[in-house]
Amino acid sequence: MEEAHPGVPRRLVGFFAQGRLTAIPVRPAVRRELLAHLTGTLFESERGYSEAEVNAAFRTVHDDTSALRRYCVDSGLLVRERDGSVYRVAA
Repeated sequence: MEEAHPGVPRRLVGFFAQGRLTAIPVRPAVRRELLAHLTGTLFESERGYSEAEVNAAFRTVHDDTSALRRYCVDSGLLVRERDGSVYRVAA
C-alpha cells in the first residue's frame, strides 16, 4: 500500500488517497491535527514564505490552497505579516 503522505498520523490516513488530501476534516480537533502535520512537513520553521510559495506547497497535497492557508493562519500554525507579504511557521 502506498503511503498517504510522509509520516502521516494513522488517524489521518483516511483523508488521503494517492498522496493527495481528499477532504479537509470538519471536526476542528482533527482538522488542526491535519494542519499541524502539513505545516510540519511542508514548511521550514526558520524562514518566511510568500503567499505564492505557501500556495505551491499546499497545492502538492490539495487544490483548495486558500482554505488550507486560511485554516492554518486562523489556528495559529502559520503567522502572516500584517501586509500579507510573508508567512512563517508559528514559534
